[in-house]
Amino acid sequence: MNYLHLGKGCVVRDDEIVGVFDLDVTSQSHLTRKYLAAAEKAGQVEAAAAEELPKSFVVCKGQGGHKLVLSPMNTATLLKRSVEQ
Repeated sequence: MNYLHLGKGCVVRDDEIVGVFDLDVTSQSHLTRKYLAAAEKAGQVEAAAAEELPKSFVVCKGQGGHKLVLSPMNTATLLKRSVEQ
């Protein structure tokens, strides 16, 4: 089992990851903004580093539904970390 470090000690199991998304690119869509707002309202959003601006978000499956983790890492860095394992 491998883990992906999302920043500031936040790690997720790689088999729980549904997708990794660039926040700047995806937030241009009203559908993504609506999805992020609904997830936040449902309490499904977690910040990997609250003091830093998020650059990406990772959708993870878990018990009782999905959760979103906001990460200060860009998607290229997260991809590189996942491949290096």
